[in-house]
Amino acid sequence: MDRKVKVVQFGTGKMAVYTMRYVLEKGGEIVGAIDVNPAVIGKDVSEVIGTWDKLDVKVTSLENAEEMMREVKPDIAIVTTMSLIEDVKEALMLCAKLGVNAITTCEEAFYPQNSNPVVTRDIDELAKKNNCTITGSGYQDIYWGQLISSIAGSTHKITKIVGSSSYNVEDYGIALAKAHGAGLTLEQFEKEVAAGDNISEEERIELINNGKFLPSYMWNVNGWLCSKLGLTVLEQTQKCVPQVYKEDIESSTLGMTVKAGQATGMSAVVTTKTKEGITLETECIGKVYSKEDFDKNEWSIYGEPDTTIVVARPSTVELTCASVVNRIPDVLNAEPGYVTTEKMGELQYRVKPLNEYVNHN
Repeated sequence: MDRKVKVVQFGTGKMAVYTMRYVLEKGGEIVGAIDVNPAVIGKDVSEVIGTWDKLDVKVTSLENAEEMMREVKPDIAIVTTMSLIEDVKEALMLCAKLGVNAITTCEEAFYPQNSNPVVTRDIDELAKKNNCTITGSGYQDIYWGQLISSIAGSTHKITKIVGSSSYNVEDYGIALAKAHGAGLTLEQFEKEVAAGDNISEEERIELINNGKFLPSYMWNVNGWLCSKLGLTVLEQTQKCVPQVYKEDIESSTLGMTVKAGQATGMSAVVTTKTKEGITLETECIGKVYSKEDFDKNEWSIYGEPDTTIVVARPSTVELTCASVVNRIPDVLNAEPGYVTTEKMGELQYRVKPLNEYVNHN
């Protein structure tokens, strides 16, 4: 491509501060931004980023998004708003309708065909019709995906893949802390949190086919990994397990003391059995941290040989945003439709401006 890649940003919150700056620093151009928050609508994008000269690009309301996008004709939209595909569907369908490529940090969008096939198919069909590509990326593209497939490439025989990633619910606000069961007794946790996944395989399949299933982050990751590694899924389940600590912990987010033996949060465990005999056991642990706890991403591949890799204290927000921006050329070069990133090849560091990696104008 012999001009700058033109980018529109959907959502101007915490992540967008990084994605927009990274786009600019990688030689791209921000041509528009969209938000629903009246406090930012009408502001110059440079005010959102906070460290950039005035760009003369104003944040647009969602109602005016289509008109703005038709006018500025972006190559791609970055969508950093919500975690479920149903919640980003409107933004992604708008992009597909206008023939604008899109990449989103929505966790379910990483491999949504195994949790909400109906919405995925709707987006895929519209994107194919209008010759654009929609995908999901972020932290998991490398740290729960490519890193693991790379280690697999150095392994003779694999019997099991085990992964875990932890985060402090204190960092993400009261709604998330409560959703993780923090502060509940174990009896309350069982009734209010765990019960939702105590369902039969038939019930789960029905929920998935009706777009009513709520996947944990690793649900979609296991689907992505199986696709990347050429594995055939026979069965996949998820369950929520309470986390506890031996001493009382103060939670500023909940405004309470979580007593010893109460739930500090939960682990969402996803188990996948495959035709090839390889089992995947992955978990996301979200809890109120004790003084010893820190963010950690740990994966083990068992077989011949066994290998464990640990990433301690990852800068998750920055790594998420850099992964999304470095994926932009792959999205622009991909086939039309909803194309998940395991089909786009390895995620690479971009040392040159983004447009120099794009195969067309």
